[in-house]
Amino acid sequence: MTLIELALEEKDESVIEDVNSGFKDVRSRFEKLRLQTLLKGEYDRNDAIFTLHAGAGGTEAMDWVQMLLRMYTRWAENNNYQTRVLDLLEGDEAGIKSVTVEVIGENAYGYLKSEKGVHRLVRISPFDASGRRHTSFASMEVMPVMNDSVEINIDPDDLKMDVYRASGAGGQHVNKTSSAVRITHIPTGIVVSCQTERSQHQNRETAMKMLYAKLLELKEREKQQKINELKGEQMDIAWGSQIRSYIFCPYTLVKDHRTGYEEGNVDKVMDGEIDEFISAYLTWRARK
Repeated sequence: MTLIELALEEKDESVIEDVNSGFKDVRSRFEKLRLQTLLKGEYDRNDAIFTLHAGAGGTEAMDWVQMLLRMYTRWAENNNYQTRVLDLLEGDEAGIKSVTVEVIGENAYGYLKSEKGVHRLVRISPFDASGRRHTSFASMEVMPVMNDSVEINIDPDDLKMDVYRASGAGGQHVNKTSSAVRITHIPTGIVVSCQTERSQHQNRETAMKMLYAKLLELKEREKQQKINELKGEQMDIAWGSQIRSYIFCPYTLVKDHRTGYEEGNVDKVMDGEIDEFISAYLTWRARK
């Protein structure tokens, strides 16, 4: 504002570019602060763990998971978050069947919870020799990483642990020893696995962290269900409804079906620029 006043006094138009740049910077920082005020959940400030699963669509859906993994990794880099792949199951021909990633940084869960649900892709498939248009689906599951202050009691007798050889690249150690760990929580049927750490002990620790997060999410879901039952609301029993469509053909459009927010530049979104979608979701939730 001082720069504008000085420019008006001196009738100096050369500062217009600096003023515009400064305004964009202020607006960007203001928007980030505004979003932070919408993060009121108990675990919104925590790190996050997300899992992508290929749905209907075969190899095309597995390629879609790989595209989404790149999108979220780019988003994390743009926001100075660290990412760590905890578990990955490659597709038979191409792409990824499922992948679990930890996102480390303040408010990671608060932002990424807006991405929970089913993501739909429409495009001309590179795997179809006839060049036909295909529709594929992938699901996104997001959990907060729990800190030591959260107490969830797990009876060791309720756990079944399996060890196996890690798949994929990783050198002689990964291929020749059973360092990967899969833990099943028998009462709930929840299964978690980790294969990216160097030792079986480290993989078990990481898998237990994932199990804590899943049990907490289940606990929160049950609590919300009881609230909705008391209010007489109908629960959506489908796990993860379709939240967003990414259309590459016959036109380009990314549309969020919850908020109505749209972006015509698909390439921009796939490069990780999804902050506007997150902003629209958090604003929409705050008004409900």
